[in-house]
Amino acid sequence: MAASIEVRAPAEETEGTRLQLLRWLKQVGERVEADEPLIEIETDKVTVEVAAPAAGVLREILKHEQEEIAPGELLARLEAAGGAVPAAPEPAAASAAAPRGGEPEAPRARGAAAAGALSPAVRRLLAEHGLAAANVTGSGQDGRVTVEDVLRAAAARAVPASPAAPAPAAAPAAAVRRVPHSAVRRRTAQHLLESVRAAPHVTTVFEADLAAVLADRAARREAFAREGVPLTLTAYFVQAAVVALRAVPEANARWTDEALEIYEAIHVGVATAVEGTGLLVPVLRDAGERDLLETARGLDELVRRARSGTLAPADVRGGTFTISNHGVSGSLLAAPIIINQGQAAILGVGKLEQRAVVRAGPSGSEIVARPRCYVTLTLDHRVMDGHQANRFLEVFVKHLGEWPQALP
Repeated sequence: MAASIEVRAPAEETEGTRLQLLRWLKQVGERVEADEPLIEIETDKVTVEVAAPAAGVLREILKHEQEEIAPGELLARLEAAGGAVPAAPEPAAASAAAPRGGEPEAPRARGAAAAGALSPAVRRLLAEHGLAAANVTGSGQDGRVTVEDVLRAAAARAVPASPAAPAPAAAPAAAVRRVPHSAVRRRTAQHLLESVRAAPHVTTVFEADLAAVLADRAARREAFAREGVPLTLTAYFVQAAVVALRAVPEANARWTDEALEIYEAIHVGVATAVEGTGLLVPVLRDAGERDLLETARGLDELVRRARSGTLAPADVRGGTFTISNHGVSGSLLAAPIIINQGQAAILGVGKLEQRAVVRAGPSGSEIVARPRCYVTLTLDHRVMDGHQANRFLEVFVKHLGEWPQALP
């Protein structure tokens, strides 16, 4: 008898976190090679693959797609390579007549098999629309029925009422298009609710002048490009945030019931919008030890990996402070920005635009156009008071406004 091999969820990397099984890459009865990707799991807003621990045949699936799973939980069993693979059962040939209800036996068998591979969202939609999986043409991998397939079948089945019934019909219900939540959106919603419940959020607002930063960026951009590194404004914001965090270390901390724990290292999470996935927050580690070039290089690598879907779980963990540069999408001001729990504050940077500013001139006050943006610090009020938050932004804004012009 062939040996049975267990397939379990990752345990070491994911201890204490929620996991969700996103997709099976093999079906029961299929062969799989050792170290071949077998399952996709979502954890900490990134997707990781679970490889087959040995060559063999997938004999049993214990957890289905979209289900929550625990670290180390048993997900499936393989039959070790060398074991006989039983042939698929032959359809009954005793009678060609259709069983009760007029449905042929073969489609009924296929429908029963397909139902076992349906996601919870698909099962729910089938029930809501009174459809059977066997009557829906699947467009997913290996003919799997997807949410879109069910919605398409439900729309095709809806036909106008017969004109032979002249009685007035009840007013139709408003049309609704259901969009099942993605795993990332569900996880984000949970984190936001937990943060709002845990911490009293307060936001303070300053305005930053970026003329000096823009001049410095124009002078350095070509040299950075020769190094293969794009010089973004976010790199300047990280550098200025490091200076402000050193001036107000409480912003680089977390609240516990016993004490305020101030982090020695500065690991800056940078909110990154990823099309089709949502908001990810990869972490630039040891930001306090990096110069402008190394900051820009690290940010570029993280953003590229976020958008290519190759972030590892470790890339989104361990942040001590977060920056949300929401101005890149046109936002002037966002308040409050929800704090990542385990941190004390989050910095928001709004849209950069030319604004009219009154300042002293040779012959009195004058109005000039300056490149400016709003910056916010949303803080856990248990950790900091207003004067500390204002001190943080004061240092941050001053560092940007007086950025050194001389190149090294």
